[in-house]
Amino acid sequence: MYSLKGIRSLHSLVFGRQEDQDPLCKTLRASDVPVTTADCRACADPCDLGHEAYPRRFDIDMDTQMLGSVKPYHRQIVISTGKSDWTKDITDDKQSLAAAFVEVTSNTGPSLPATSVSPKPTSPPSKGVRPVTGLFSTSDSTRTSVLNGSHRSLCHEEDHESVLVFPDFKVVTEVRHSVQGARELWESAVDPSVEREGAYFEKSNLKTWILPYSCVILLCSHRRRDNRCGIAAPKLEHGNPAFIKSLEAQGWDADTQLEHPQLTFGLPLEDLNERHENIMEQLKQSTESKRALIVKVSHVGGHKYAGNCIIYTPSGSGVWYGRVTPHDVDSIVDNTIVKGLILPPLLRGGLNLSKPNCQTINDW
Repeated sequence: MYSLKGIRSLHSLVFGRQEDQDPLCKTLRASDVPVTTADCRACADPCDLGHEAYPRRFDIDMDTQMLGSVKPYHRQIVISTGKSDWTKDITDDKQSLAAAFVEVTSNTGPSLPATSVSPKPTSPPSKGVRPVTGLFSTSDSTRTSVLNGSHRSLCHEEDHESVLVFPDFKVVTEVRHSVQGARELWESAVDPSVEREGAYFEKSNLKTWILPYSCVILLCSHRRRDNRCGIAAPKLEHGNPAFIKSLEAQGWDADTQLEHPQLTFGLPLEDLNERHENIMEQLKQSTESKRALIVKVSHVGGHKYAGNCIIYTPSGSGVWYGRVTPHDVDSIVDNTIVKGLILPPLLRGGLNLSKPNCQTINDW
């Protein structure tokens, strides 16, 4: 009688390993991206578990190659608004911090896309070769992606915002709703010449903390930009199943509003000595927290691939998934968030996903 191990070995010998048969999986592995061949769906097709589905007229592109549909960027910022929908172009609101930020950082005038600020490079771009289109590192671009988010500001003053900064995995608070506030944010935390530790100025009132979460999940909910994202995001956030329920089933906590990091880490980074060492210690502490923050955000591009989902980790990785449905959520939580492995069929692109000598995207 053959053992189970023997049967598997014979199957691999005759048919080859699944990852060897999948060209995309093989390509990603060759680029040191930790991947899994697990199914994206956690149910049969058609579903036999009673999962919520998108409406019949929810028409998305199921044919075009998604990988490569994300433009490289150096940093992505998410500005607190407490809303889940915004004007079609977030900079149309001239009183918004997004509009002020673009005004401060743009060198090319009003024709520049609102969510793609490309300042004049402060240093030559990296000459590193990206083996897979759609996979990039922070050194491949000086572009800043600007988003509005559903999280409320942690600040007491109404005209001050709290801005999430990725892949740095931190929040900058006390950012004034003004051109001067946008300039301070740029100079202290977003300018490509600024390292993860940030640049600190004596007269600045900005306060910065590492985010106390194992991951941050961004869901595009920009209905006025495309109705499909306005439909997808709520179902992915709190439907059946959805990220909140699936995370809780794994024993994790899932927040939809940012808890003040001061409760976890105490003093802001500006008040700490040996900032680099403290930042690394706090990031690793966040990785082990089994907590997730879910934020609905404005237009990220590629609405034809709704639902769009971006997952950031303390280790500095950013995973862009598209065509995500409630049927896929359990697999994303189990494989990508908990185990740190990429599901290739859902991948639109990613930041810092190449992890040589690492088993998962959560490794350092």
